[in-house]
Amino acid sequence: MDTHSVQSAEQSIAIAGGFVPARSVVLVGLMGAGKTKIGRRLAARLNLPFYDSDIEIETAAGETIEEIFRNRGEAAFRDGERRVIARLLDEPPHVLATGGGAFMDPQTRAVILRRGVSVWLRADLEVLVARVSRRNNRPLLQERDARAVLADLIERRSPIYAEADVTIDSGDVPPDSTASRTITALAITPRASMPAEPEIE
Repeated sequence: MDTHSVQSAEQSIAIAGGFVPARSVVLVGLMGAGKTKIGRRLAARLNLPFYDSDIEIETAAGETIEEIFRNRGEAAFRDGERRVIARLLDEPPHVLATGGGAFMDPQTRAVILRRGVSVWLRADLEVLVARVSRRNNRPLLQERDARAVLADLIERRSPIYAEADVTIDSGDVPPDSTASRTITALAITPRASMPAEPEIE
């Protein structure tokens, strides 16, 4: 690493060391990307509250995500998800982990743009397959081949996830390392230091 690169890295670390976002940090990406695990670490490091939109949706609905999908369908789930995320982004700055499909909704994406700073946790197919195989409560994977579903989702969703303010590769590395890289990237992202825009009446 040359002298300029070392200085740049040191500056980034110094900036990140005292960094506090002026708006909520919203984690987006596919199931298995590590949004909840990384989100909890980010919140702890930034001394901010942590929310998981799926948990908040379940609390509001009085049903699990699986039950909402089974009883009322995906459209009803997405409607509830949209309202819950909008409500959460009215709160003071925090770290928010969203479900894999949340950022695909244009209204939700617009609210995140106005009120938060978005971070795409990107992971390759092999990493995602290994991670989701540890849990069997993913509605989109019920009775379907996880690899095929995830490959399709990567192809369809990646161009939208790429609209996020920050992209961080969330591969087979310790979560704390991913959290550190995320904080450093946020510290040099102008939107993260801009107060949230007022809600449109």
